[in-house]
This record gives sequence, C-alpha cells and structure tokens, in this order.
Amino acid sequence: MLKGQYRRRYISLSIPQRNARKMAAVLERSFIEISGFERETLPTFREITLNLGLNALPGSVIYPDSAGGFHYEGSGKLLSITSNRFIHWSTSGDTVQLVEQSLDTNLLNNAVKLKITHCPLLPGGVHVQETLNNVTILIVTNQTVHRLVLPHPTRMYRSELVTELQMQSIFTDVGKMSLQDPAHSAVIPSPVGQTVGPTASAAWLSHQGEAHYALASPAGGILVVTLPPHDTKASVTILELKTSSVMQRLAGWMPTAIRGEQSPGDLALSLAVRELEDDTFILALCQDHKLRMWSYRDQACLMEADMLEYMPACRGVTRSSGQGHRLRLTFSSTGLCLAIYLAVPSRGQFTVLQLVATDNNRYSLDHISSLFATQETLVDFALTSTDIWGLWLDDTNQTVVKYINFEQFTASALVKALQIYRRGTERITDLPWETLKKEVTVAVEKELQSSVTEFEFSQEEYRQLQVEFWSKFYACCLQYQEALATPLGLLLNPHTHMVCVLKKGFVSFLVPCFPVEHLYLSFDEYLFSEEETHVAEDPEVGRDVLQLVQCLRLVSDAVPGDMAYEMEKALEHLQSPERAAEMVLENLLANDNENVIEDIHNKLQDVRNPLAAMAVLIREMDLETDSEPGEGSLTIAGQSLSWRISLSQLYGSSVAVAVVCQAVCQMAMTRALFCRDLLILQQLYLRLGDNVFPGGGPQLQQDLIPRSSQLLSSYYLLKHITQSLTTTVPLDIIDANLQHLSVLELSDSPAMASNRSVRSPQTVVELFYQSVARKAIITQIYSKQHSPSPGTALLHWPHMVSSVVTLLAQQLWPNNLGFQFPECLMGNCQYAQLQEYVRLIEPWCQVNVGSCRFMLGQCYLANGEGQKALQCFQEAAVEVEREEFLLRLTGAEEKAAAAPRLQYYNKVLRLLEDVGLPELVIHLATLAITEAVNDPRSQAALWTRIFKHHLDLGHNSQAYEALTQNPDSSSQLDCLRQLVVVLCERSQLQDLVQFSYVNLHDEVVSIIESRARAVDLMSHNYYELLYTFHINRHNYRKAGTVMFEYGMRLGREVRTQLGLQKQVNCCLASLNCLRLIRSDYAWIVQPTSGAVYERPAASPKRNYDGEFTTGPVSGQIDILELKDLQKEYDLARSRLTLAQHHPPSAAIAGSASAVEMMSLLVQSGLFDCALSLCQTFKLSLTSVFEGLAFKCIKLQYGGEENQNEAWNWLAANQLCTITTKESSATDEAWRLLASYLEKHPTQNAQHHRCVINKLLSHGVPLPDWLVNAYKGVDAAALLRLYLNYDLLEAAAGLVLEYVDALLGKGHQYFGIERPLSATAPLVWLPYTSIDQLLQSLNETQTNMYKKLQDKLNDYHKLVDQTTRRRLQAQ
Repeated sequence: MLKGQYRRRYISLSIPQRNARKMAAVLERSFIEISGFERETLPTFREITLNLGLNALPGSVIYPDSAGGFHYEGSGKLLSITSNRFIHWSTSGDTVQLVEQSLDTNLLNNAVKLKITHCPLLPGGVHVQETLNNVTILIVTNQTVHRLVLPHPTRMYRSELVTELQMQSIFTDVGKMSLQDPAHSAVIPSPVGQTVGPTASAAWLSHQGEAHYALASPAGGILVVTLPPHDTKASVTILELKTSSVMQRLAGWMPTAIRGEQSPGDLALSLAVRELEDDTFILALCQDHKLRMWSYRDQACLMEADMLEYMPACRGVTRSSGQGHRLRLTFSSTGLCLAIYLAVPSRGQFTVLQLVATDNNRYSLDHISSLFATQETLVDFALTSTDIWGLWLDDTNQTVVKYINFEQFTASALVKALQIYRRGTERITDLPWETLKKEVTVAVEKELQSSVTEFEFSQEEYRQLQVEFWSKFYACCLQYQEALATPLGLLLNPHTHMVCVLKKGFVSFLVPCFPVEHLYLSFDEYLFSEEETHVAEDPEVGRDVLQLVQCLRLVSDAVPGDMAYEMEKALEHLQSPERAAEMVLENLLANDNENVIEDIHNKLQDVRNPLAAMAVLIREMDLETDSEPGEGSLTIAGQSLSWRISLSQLYGSSVAVAVVCQAVCQMAMTRALFCRDLLILQQLYLRLGDNVFPGGGPQLQQDLIPRSSQLLSSYYLLKHITQSLTTTVPLDIIDANLQHLSVLELSDSPAMASNRSVRSPQTVVELFYQSVARKAIITQIYSKQHSPSPGTALLHWPHMVSSVVTLLAQQLWPNNLGFQFPECLMGNCQYAQLQEYVRLIEPWCQVNVGSCRFMLGQCYLANGEGQKALQCFQEAAVEVEREEFLLRLTGAEEKAAAAPRLQYYNKVLRLLEDVGLPELVIHLATLAITEAVNDPRSQAALWTRIFKHHLDLGHNSQAYEALTQNPDSSSQLDCLRQLVVVLCERSQLQDLVQFSYVNLHDEVVSIIESRARAVDLMSHNYYELLYTFHINRHNYRKAGTVMFEYGMRLGREVRTQLGLQKQVNCCLASLNCLRLIRSDYAWIVQPTSGAVYERPAASPKRNYDGEFTTGPVSGQIDILELKDLQKEYDLARSRLTLAQHHPPSAAIAGSASAVEMMSLLVQSGLFDCALSLCQTFKLSLTSVFEGLAFKCIKLQYGGEENQNEAWNWLAANQLCTITTKESSATDEAWRLLASYLEKHPTQNAQHHRCVINKLLSHGVPLPDWLVNAYKGVDAAALLRLYLNYDLLEAAAGLVLEYVDALLGKGHQYFGIERPLSATAPLVWLPYTSIDQLLQSLNETQTNMYKKLQDKLNDYHKLVDQTTRRRLQAQ
C-alpha cells in the first residue's frame, strides 16, 4: 500500500521454467495511477435498445457491475493502424457500455451503450475476439447470448498511410445492425420454473466462424450454446457437459439437480477457454475448490484437480464452499499457464500452474509458484507470462491501488451533483464545459439566495454563506466521484505491458513511478534495504539516502495543513523559500507536542554523510540538461514516409495527452512536497549545527539550500502550469496575434503555431504537448533507437510513457535553454497564463531572462499596456546577443548582422507600429539611434520613423526637427515631401510656411510646385501655399508668377463659376505682387500654355528602342509686365461676369481669348463689359454695335417673351437716362444703342454706319434719330446705304434735303456750316450716287425723278452763279 494515495502495487510471480517450483522472490514495483478522463462534457454514448420480448426472471440474482477490455494484436506495433488502440467495456444491470480508445488518434463514434431489456449481463459476460477481417463481440446475459460482428480497423482504412487527425471507430455503424436477427442474438432455452441464470461464462470463436458460449449452470455443469457463422443460416445448438456423462440436446436442458447427477460443489465459479491444436479446452474452477477441464471436441472431462493441495494448512477449508475463486490463463513459451486465486476465509492465495500433457490424452498440472495475498477483497487480477497484476478492496471499501485527485472531477460527477443540487426532474445532457461551469455557478448562487431571509448582511457573512453552499456542492461532487471511481477490473495489454484500472465511470492508466517518488511515497515496510533507493550506486550513500528519506517523511507528516498552505502562498507571492521553510520549522519546534523533532534528530544520527545524500537527491530531481530540445520535425534519416507519419501520430490522442500531462502534474506535486520537506530538514540541520555533522554548515548554506530552494520554485512552477487552464480566444484576437507574429517573422515557428482545433478546456501544458512538444519528444526518443527494421519497433508502455513524461518535464524546466513553452503560449494568445509564468520565474531563474522580458512585453501589448510593454522590450534588448530566441527574432541566425541589437529594435518598432502606438515608436527609435552611431543608413531609417510618427501625431515642429536630423538626402527629401502634403491636407499652412528650411528652400519650392501641378486644383491649395510661402519671404515676383500660373490653369482646367472667381483673384493677387516691387523688376515670365512639368527625381523617359528621348525644345519666352497682367485681369473679370450672368457659358469662357470673349459677351447682352474689353485690348467696336442693333431688331418685332428676357441683359448694362414714364424693353434697348453711339464716336461715324447697315439688312426702318445723327456726319454714305438696299424714295428724299441744305435750307442738320455762296467754303454732292438714283427713278418713279431733276437743276443754277461771282471776286 502506498502513502499519500499516489502509488500502485502489483505482485509479480516469475515463471521462467517448468521445473522452477519454489516461490520466486517478491519484487515491489511502484506506479502512479493517472485518470484517463478528459475535461469535457458527458461522454457521448449512442444508446441502442435490444428487446427480444423476454420478461425478467422472477427473483433472479442481481449481478455485480463488471468491466473488462481487449487489446488488438497490433497494438504494440508502431506501423500498425491499431497501435495503442484498445476496447474497454463495463456492465451494470442489463446495460453494457462499449468504448474504443486510442492513444495515438481521436476516434469518432467510439462509444455505444447497449441495453438488453430484462436481461442482466453476467459478470465478465463480454468477450472480444479479432480475426483478419472482423472484430467480434460476444455478450452473455442471464437469458440470452449475442454476437456483434464489426469491421476490423485494417479493413476500414486499407491505405498504409493514415494521415487523418481523427479516425472512425469500429462502432461507427453499429446502429445499422439488426441485433434482433438470429444471426446476432439467441435465447438460452430454460426449463419451466427456472429462476436462476448462469453464474459464469466464457466465449470463443472457432476457426469455422462459430460463436461458442460456455455457461455455468446454476446447479452445476457447463452448458455450451453455439451460434452458426454469421453469414450462414443454421440453427442454434446446445451442448451440456457433465462429469458423469455427456448429453447433447438441440433445445433446452433438464435441471441436473432434479436428476440427482450433480452436487452443489460442482458449480463453476470461473470459466476459461483455450484452443490448443484441433481441440478446445474449457477449464472451470468450481465451488468445491476443484479445477476441471473438459474437451469440447470429445465432450469429456480430461482432468480434475483439487486446488487445496497447493494450499498449506488448509484445515477447515474443505468444509466451506468457495465463492470468490478466480481463474486466469495465459500462454508462455513453455506452454499454457494457469493462475488460480483461492478466496478462503481470512486469507487468499495465488497459485500458478502449468498444464502438462501425459499419455492417453490425459493432462496434469505442474506447480510453478504460490503467493499468499492479503485479507482484502480481490476485485480482479490479470496474468501475463511473467507477472500477476491484482486489484483489491480493503475493509473500508477503498481500493488498495487507488489515487483520486478530488480537485478534478469528471463531467459525469459534476452533472449528477448538479442534478441533485437543483432538485429538478429535467435531465441535463450534452452541456459544453463553459456552459456547465455557468450552470453550476448559477445553481449554487440560486440556492444561496433562496436561503437568505435578511435583506442586509455584512460582506463577511456573505462570504461564509458562499463557503457553506460551495462546500455542500463539493460534497455532492465528491460522493459521485467516489462512486464513479469504484474499481471494476484490470485491463492488461501483453503487447505493450500497459495496465489500466477499469472503473465505473472512467479508465485510469498506471504509469511507472520515478525513483524519488518511490522513496518518498512508499511506507517503511516496503523500503527495507538500500537496494530500494535506485539513485545511488554506492551502498553507503544509498543507505544514507534511505535514512534521509525516512526523515523527510516524518517532516511531511509533521507539517500542519495551515503551515503547508503558508509555504505554498509564500511561493505564489515570490517570497524566499528559505525564509518560509525557516518559519515552518519554527512553528514545528514551538508546537512539537509529539516529539517529532526529537525522532527526526535521532534518525539523523544514523545518516553518516547527509551532504552526499542530499546532493544525490537534488541531482536526481534536477531536470536541467545541456542539450536544447528539437523543433519537432520528424525527419529521421533513412526512414520511410509511413514510419514518419506513424511517429507523428504516436500518443497524440486527447486521452494520451491527458495521461501524459497529468503524470507531469503528479510528478511536480510530489517533488514540490519533497523539496519543501528537504528544505525544512536542511534548516533543521543548520539549527543543530555541529552536533549532527561537523563542518557541513557552509556547504549546506551556500550550495545545497539554494539548489533545493530553486528546485522547490521550479517544481511549484511546473505544478502551477500543469493545473492552469487555457482560455478561449476569439478568432479576431487570434488573427491579430498572427499578424503581430508575422511582423516579427515568427509566424512560421512551430512553437508559435496557433492550435485552433484544440478542444476546450485543457491546461496550458496539454496545449503545449499537443501542439509542439509531442513531435519533438517522439523524434528524440526514436532517433536514439537503432532498430534494424522499423516495422519491428514495439511500443513498450512503461518505457515510453516514462521517457515522454521526463522529456516533457525537461522542455518545461525553466532552467533549460529551450524556450518553446512560452512561445507556444504566445502563439495561442494565452497572455494571462504567460504573464503568470514570467512572474513566477522572474526572481530566481537566470536563463532566457531577456526572452521572458520580451514575452512579458508582448502580453502587456496585447492587454493595451503600452508603456509597460516598452519597458520590457528595453530590458530585453540587453540580452539580445546571448539568447537563442532573441537571436532568432533578430534574424542573426540566418545572416550575419552587424548589430543584432539594432535588428531587434527594428523588429520591435515594426511591432509597435503594427499595434498602433506611435509615441512608443518614437521613444524606442530615439533610443535605437544610439546603437546606430556608425550606420548612417540605419540612422536615416530611424529618423524617418521618428519623423513619420511625429507627423502622424500632429507634432509638426518635432517632425521638422527629425527631418533636419536625417543624414540621408534622399530620405530627407521624401520626408519633406510628406511634410508638405500632410500639412496641406490638414490645412496647417501656418506651420508649414514658418519653418526655416535651412538648405532646403529650393527643395520645398520644387516639392510644392510639383504637387501643385500634379493634383486637382479645386481640392488642394498648393498654389496658394506657394504664394504664401513666397510672400512670407518677401519674394513678390515669385509669388506673382505662382498666382498667374494658378489663374492660367484655372482657366484651362476648372470650367466653373468658382474656378473663374479664383482666376480673377489670382490675377488680382499677381497684379498686387508686381505693384509692390520696383518697376524695373515688375515683370514675370509667362508660363507656357499646356506645358508638361517634370517632377523632381523622376526617372528619364526612353523611346521604343530604349534610347533616352530628347526633351521638348523650349519656345519663345514671353515677358509679362504690369499692363499685360492688367489685361489678363480684365479678361478674367469679363469671363466671371459672363459666367455670373449666364452660368452655362462658364464651360467655354475659361480659356476664351479676348475676341472670343467679346462675341460671347455680345451674345449674352453684356454690352458694357464687351465695350470695356474691346477698349482694353483695342478691338473694333463694330461687333458690339451690330450685336446690340440685332437685339433691338428682335425686340422690335419679337413677342412678350423676348421683352421679359431683355430686361435681364438690359439690367446688366448701365442705362444712360432715367425716364419718368413707363417704357418698354425695346425703347430701353434703342436708348442704350443711342447712348453707345453717342459715347463712342468715330471718324466717319463707322458705328452708325454698321448699325444702319444691320438694320437695313434686316429690312427694319431706320429710326429718325439714327438717320438724323448719321446724315449730319456722312450723308453721302447714308445715300449709298439707301441705294444698296433699293430704298429709292428714302434716297430721293435724302438728296432733296441735302440739296436744300446746300441751298441754305436746313444746312445745320447735315453738318454744313454755311450754305452755298461765293464766300462760303466749297461744298459737294455725291454725283455718282445721285446719278445711280436718277437712273433708277427714271425707270420706276417718273414723278420723283422729275422732282429730283428740277431740284438739281436749281442747284446747278446756283452753283453756276456762285462760281461766276467767285471768279469775279478773284
């Protein structure tokens, strides 16, 4: 029996040879029991009910629950699809649960619950056998027998390479089977009135495929029920084996008690079957302590042996019948071996026998060995060729080989406890783990609330109530957990030597106990010599170790619970373990009522060299190694793909993960207690001083105590992480973490791979083992093996699981160089667990210090604590060149880096940028510049980073300062360009203009110019910025040039009213700039229209042949002075006026010339503006007057609509007169025309002529005022116009008036100062026109012709008289 419920004991009887008849030595071996259940919801059983229409037997026996299992033949072969695969079952009443499990892969649909109505299953009534194609399950109840024929795994997956992470179980299609068919089920015929079913059973498959069921008759004898092969149709056969004769019946059997042929002592208590050669032997251990063997072929009893002959001092035993006898068989190299357990009062005995064939088909037994067992009740035992494994219950109904960790309940226990605690009738099924936790919390809280009667109570009272109700729920869980932990049987795999304890609710696995745990947990009666130490080769040292461990166990028993709790709290709070141990020792000395310290002192006297013994124990527990763990790549040289795939799946199922990680947890907890007690004992040694070991104090205080303290902290850390559960991480956080790892170029690291498919909940160690450590560990184990043939590699469970547990603990050991565990936590976003891990190792671990600080910084970063993260990153930088993880982070492993620390800073800067913490980037980049003193390129990159983030934060002055510090001109120019663009977009132009730009002035101008010419004019104001820039530096001519170019582009590119308004403003600003400088310098160079501006630093262009293209030949340079700018301003104003009056015209007015604008203005009725434009550009006004004349004509003959429209353009012109009476638009238009003719006189009245010509061309009568005005200037021209348009009457009238004027009548109307006289100036007549008129009148109007001719005759007479007088006067 083991101390502390940690260890397991099995009894091994050596059976080497047939002639070895004396008892072999008893060898004690230690094991740890690890529960195989997982942290998940209830196991998902598919329930199948089989009802054959039978009624329950009246008064039938209630069979106890039982369990058993089956291992595949290939379970011990690495390359087999059934490696580490087994089936276990349990029975309770009329229900059997069948579960198939694998330690390598997770099996789907692997659990079945079969209920056979009214037919309780016999204990051990499930038998499993495999053939080449099938796995057959034979089931025996008290009334029926059943056969399930399932496909063999090798037939379900015929490929040699199975790469799936999950596989289908053989139970996948069991629900499709018709179990009621005669091929699968049969009823055991029974006589009328029989109320007792069989008491024991055995079953086997024959070579012909028949299923045989050997049943122990209640009245003695054996009944064999045979089902035909499942693929044939035949009847069920019944065979009864008796000691006196053989009787075969086809149906039913007569109770032998009625016939009087059997005695109650013949009742078989345990049956076993073995096929040898062409016969099958049925062995029965009967109630009368005799072993009988029948031949199924001959139907005869071949042997009968009294087992009491092998039990000495068996007086009185013969008078009592055996009830708990057990029989087991195994086949060794020497033949068939039998193990008989005789359960007699007050004792029990194992007897191992070997079956020996004699002559005449007779058999005998050779005694191999015997072993007396304890008085405890045997639950089950298993036999191998060398060992017997036994499982007992003691007087308190506790298993002798038992460990139950009550801190971890199965989901079944929690659900049942919750059901009771709720006092509800609803059934709780299929709850996820997180939901189950919530349900438990709600149930306890609801119960607490319902019990409270007061509305107010203190915090302490509420806490006490919480403790009370949670303790109540804990007690419920404890009861159900104990019920589920009831042992039902042992499952022994002879191929892998794996032993499982089958319990009512789960399966537990036996894992070999390490030497330190063996010494610490075993009781004194099991440690009788130094040979039990296994940790020291020197016998003297071994003896001292044994004595020292006994002292440690005394210390362990003496430490009270409250002090153990204080010690653990000290470790949790990072207090000194030495000081905590000293405090515990002082408490022990102060409360030593049972003289425990004196007993320890006395035992210490027997330890000759305590320092050597302590050093041996410390060395044994120290897991520090020199080698670094591998990366887990399964690339064992020279091995096949199937070999590597098999290794990649080995021990990868969720069950194996739970077993391995729980084994590490148990080791950590045990060794933490061991180190605690050792530290207390060392403190006691210091107090005792030279009385115990002279001169050993300095070595103890300087070497052993610090090492023990660090071991205690290390194992406490392992205990903590093996119990810490992972947290469920949302996908967005996983994706963000993956993005961060990609930035650090760590996403390809196997340790950083995120395991999204892991079921929750699980511990962080299980996560690490499953996703990272397992492959590396398996590779490390098999890379050291040199098997000639990989296919012959066997999976020896004790060796393999011990190696896996040790190597996993070494990978978790904080003082080893490997850093994969923190990497795994980071890769899977387990930030809280990683923070706690770093916190626990920080005070005492000196390995991977910088890496841990980096990981802590990552955690702070993920939690939004940027300043703390920055501090950690800075602290980690000191260790960059000394730690493998940080070297890998910087990329120094792949390429020779001149400054690894600088590479590290770059990676962290990228990470901070990705997270979005510009302040921290600036701080760290400033620090990194000190590392790049001799690296201008890196300095430039860092200053660029600082500039960028200052600019993003709006720190414009700091950004400009960083820009000026940049040593690289190209980077400086890029930053300058970005500064200009960003400040423009933010409209922070004041800052941009006020910077001094020492040695960068031309670059700034070039950048702004290039941006101005490259972007949209209306959405960016780079021209205005450049204008302000030049104005601020009093460079007015540059400013004027900029605004003039801006206006030109606005006219070409922005064809809107707003664009024209800006164009006017630009021209005005340009004018103002030139007026501010001396006239000698008041000029600008006109930008070329449509020019392509080359960007600074642009690459040269090439033609189709690859040659450099020649640049465009520059044209003539135009110099613009103030007067030229004034003209452009007036033109721009006219464009704006036109656009304001007629918005659609803006699309064509922007780039229109002065001539084009004059036409557009006339068309729109803007005659004032048109006249002004003509005067500015010295254009003819003819078009203006013609246009106005035409509008007058339209108004004269147009409708009301034209009148209304005319007021719009009339209002845009300055009317010359104000009338008191109402006037029409036509009148105003004529009045406007008259005013224009008056304001703009010309020589020969060209404007009047064009107006009259326009009117006459449209057949419009000339207004009197126009005729009067024009005839006073040029009557001859008017006459020609009349003649041109055949207005003969008007022409004749004009000639008559003109002749009268010459004659002195109305001469002032024609502009004649004095009429015709000898003293007056000369006058003349347009005779050519008059002759034309006369000719026309002579042909058409004779009267008018005569009248005109007469008038001319009068004129000629006067001319003649006047001429004569003038001649006379001379």
